[in-house]
Amino acid sequence: MKLPVELMQGKQKKLRALADRRGIIAAAAMDQRGSLRKAIAQARGVVEEKVTTQELGEFKAAVTKALTPHASAILLDPEWGMEATKQRAKGCGLLLAYEASGYDNTQPGRLPSFIPGQTVRKLVEAGADGIKVLLYYTPKESAQANAYKHDWIERVGAECALHGVPFFLELVSYDPSGGSTSTPEFAVQKPQLVIESITEFAKPQYLVDVFKAEIPVNLKFVTGSSLCKGTGVYSKPQALEAFRQLGKVVQ
Repeated sequence: MKLPVELMQGKQKKLRALADRRGIIAAAAMDQRGSLRKAIAQARGVVEEKVTTQELGEFKAAVTKALTPHASAILLDPEWGMEATKQRAKGCGLLLAYEASGYDNTQPGRLPSFIPGQTVRKLVEAGADGIKVLLYYTPKESAQANAYKHDWIERVGAECALHGVPFFLELVSYDPSGGSTSTPEFAVQKPQLVIESITEFAKPQYLVDVFKAEIPVNLKFVTGSSLCKGTGVYSKPQALEAFRQLGKVVQ
């Protein structure tokens, strides 16, 4: 799908706002929500409910103030991160998350949803130079669930195009049977899953501008690497080839 010139120019201007002088997007991520609350609760030795939204906002603000002098952009969420946007260093761009934290666990498929009350227009008006969505995705999921996800991402892409803002998509692979993604068995499948997923969403109808690409191998299973502590699944040349194949898709 070819966008009008004025929309492309708007996206390009905002991409430059997210990049450094070399044109590289060196962004810090602080859009964690449920996982952040859990981590802070564990560190304090309290139940998660004891960690308040005010404390989460203050934590994000402190991290933003500390890291943005060294980053070209920061990724935050509009739920707990809006006060943190005011702590950005001068010249640091802003990415805002659009997806609700986690996924719908009342039915199979890890279906995504939007943050209640948010739209791309509202996020742009709040200062976003880019919109980011995280999607749990695997080609091995049911056709019905994946059709839902395809349509969902297509809508996000169209909404971002309408407002001339770059669309960043982060894909996270998983086992639809509920198995662990840390096993040698899943590691064998991971390169193909990651590459096939990127290949799908690189299609023009989704209007994705930037992929936050998942590492296509589990480094703990690369034979001869410093991280490999047991079973080797890939040789170093095989791991490098997976990165090469991924690079060809996202170019």
